[in-house]
Amino acid sequence: MGKSDLKILAIIPARGGSKSVPRKNIRELNGKPLIAYTIEAAKKIKCPTLNILGEYVDKFIVIEAKHTHSGNDKKLNFEINNFKKFKNKIIYKVIENQPKGIIEINKDDDPGIQSAKKRMNSLKRIELSYDTALDCLIEANPEDLFIFNDSDEIPNLEKVNFDQINNKILIFKQKMFYYKFNLYYDLIPWFGTRICAIKRLITPTWLRYVKAKKYPLWRLDIVFSKTRYNSVKIIENGGWHFSNLKTPEDIEKKMLNFGHHNEFEVSNISLEKIKEMIREKKVNYDHLADKNQLQKYKKEGYELKKIDFSELPSYLIKNFETYKKWFDN
Repeated sequence: MGKSDLKILAIIPARGGSKSVPRKNIRELNGKPLIAYTIEAAKKIKCPTLNILGEYVDKFIVIEAKHTHSGNDKKLNFEINNFKKFKNKIIYKVIENQPKGIIEINKDDDPGIQSAKKRMNSLKRIELSYDTALDCLIEANPEDLFIFNDSDEIPNLEKVNFDQINNKILIFKQKMFYYKFNLYYDLIPWFGTRICAIKRLITPTWLRYVKAKKYPLWRLDIVFSKTRYNSVKIIENGGWHFSNLKTPEDIEKKMLNFGHHNEFEVSNISLEKIKEMIREKKVNYDHLADKNQLQKYKKEGYELKKIDFSELPSYLIKNFETYKKWFDN
């Protein structure tokens, strides 16, 4: 198949309350991939993602829900006229209802039980927002490529030869940033954006949960596993994950509504504490904590490192005046 025949479809969920930056949910058709920021924040930050990845993208599918991860009703925020340059590339789909199987939370439940139920319900809402993209793939061909990433993840697509993906699952190893474009969190790598061919795609949720490791063929469990594969290829220097690139008020709102909102609720972190964290370049969320540990927020957090501008997307540097509010100078 020649390069001119290749289509690349990308999804970026645009639900309220994610673990990241501005604007979510998008797919592409006919040759190229994209990403956008959370819609609410995108109104306040001129989203650079469309411009950074626009040369790779033909169609963006924006999927937005009428409820947050915590189940609260929310107004729709996406406005196509805010993205006139890409208006003809965007397909917009709304999730009207809650997912099936939401578990009732009783006020008399043990706090641990309440936390577990909230987490399970949040996951159901997240997975619905991911897998709604399948409705948008009717026109896709088996050889077309599907790119999945959260709204705050920007893959470095210069690292990818799209003609050589074949049956591989590509997972991008990305650098994580907090609050500002150039404040780097270096404790862990972020394995975010994923790519595979439509013929191999089970669901977007499946692709998101594929483990970021190439397993040897002698591992018999890979034959039956839906998360462990030998065909995984890690893309080093695979891009950027810009987390909480928001005002303090929007960060608080996100924390109360995203998938792990219960962890934030028990922390008793105030808006003033969030402002203090940003001023001191501190990250109080413990990314290294056990996944079942409820208390993941600490009084004393990790201090972010200022990174050289040369390690960021060139588009941001070329348009520094537009985005200078979101740099730590």
